[in-house]
Amino acid sequence: MAGHEIPEPADRKQVADPQSDQQAVEETRHSCDPAFRHGVVVGFDGSTSSERALAYAIGMARRSGSGLIIVHVANRLPTTVWAGCEPPVFVDVPDHRTEVLGLELACADYLSEVPWVLVERGGDICHELEDVGREYSADAIVVGSTHGIVGRIFGSVAGRLARRAQRPVVVIP
Repeated sequence: MAGHEIPEPADRKQVADPQSDQQAVEETRHSCDPAFRHGVVVGFDGSTSSERALAYAIGMARRSGSGLIIVHVANRLPTTVWAGCEPPVFVDVPDHRTEVLGLELACADYLSEVPWVLVERGGDICHELEDVGREYSADAIVVGSTHGIVGRIFGSVAGRLARRAQRPVVVIP
């Protein structure tokens, strides 16, 4: 039926509404399990310092009767590594480490004492830990300290996070 128009309903929303797109993103970001609200966020990557931080965070969550939000931040590399002098654009690198960490944590007996959830993010570690803390209204963020030359040169995650976080940061040596 060429040339036939179907009238638009009066209450139809605009297709490309930037406000509704932003609201949808906010709703998905803030739809966390209420059992973990006001929990303890801990950064975990499987390293020795992050294992110590996890052990401390488990005790902290158990004492406060709250949940544990374990955060693994996946690798992101700037595309300028491959593209020369282009503007910095970040590419997610496939990181199967989160799956491995999730399986290790699921089999761990020491986590049976508290409710916990594993959250995977990609990007800057400090920014992502703070975002997760904000989403879950965390009471504290626990991280392990960095004992290497990279941390001394570029600044440790713990130091950067302690300077910018809006909630208490506990650094475990």
